[in-house]
Amino acid sequence: MARRSDHSKEEIKELALIAAEKIVSEDGYSGLSARKIAKEIGYTVGTLYLVFSNLDDLIIHVNARTLDNLYTVLRRSSVKCRQPKTCILAIGRAYVAFATDYPRHWTMIFEHSLSDKGLLPDWFNSKVAAMFELVEQQLQPLMIGQPKRKLSQAARTLWCGVHGICALAVTNKLELTDTESIQHLTDSLIKYYLTGLALDLKGEKL
Repeated sequence: MARRSDHSKEEIKELALIAAEKIVSEDGYSGLSARKIAKEIGYTVGTLYLVFSNLDDLIIHVNARTLDNLYTVLRRSSVKCRQPKTCILAIGRAYVAFATDYPRHWTMIFEHSLSDKGLLPDWFNSKVAAMFELVEQQLQPLMIGQPKRKLSQAARTLWCGVHGICALAVTNKLELTDTESIQHLTDSLIKYYLTGLALDLKGEKL
């Protein structure tokens, strides 16, 4: 393995993130440590902390890469669909597929909490917000004339439900063994929610 003189800080950063992703794939969030990452890339922990302020900072960057990958998958899933309801279902299915294909990376986003109880950086929160914006874009034609606040609330309510199904399924709390079954639950949730939302907007009772 090349030593520090052979890599710039940016190169060391990339090596560390790739190594961290590999460790998470193999051992999960609980198996991730600065010592393991440093050993994997052939540098000392001290060198690692010349690039990242601490382990929290490194994990935030790993999670950000996962969010970027997830966003790309979700955005791509809705490109070819025509109707808002179809697009929302496609996004839901893509979300389920990603969570079940990369469960350890997906769960680490939600398992990790800052050791100093601080706040996540704005640039990271913007990546999370972008996910909800994808759903808002598809809900908007179904909520014409509604205030932005109600649109945002609807997107978050719906996606918290989708996320809940994924979280229970990925951690084997639903006793589901295949992605298709999880997607069926997600489809049902989305369809019933959109039906209820339409009735609510018309002022009708469920």
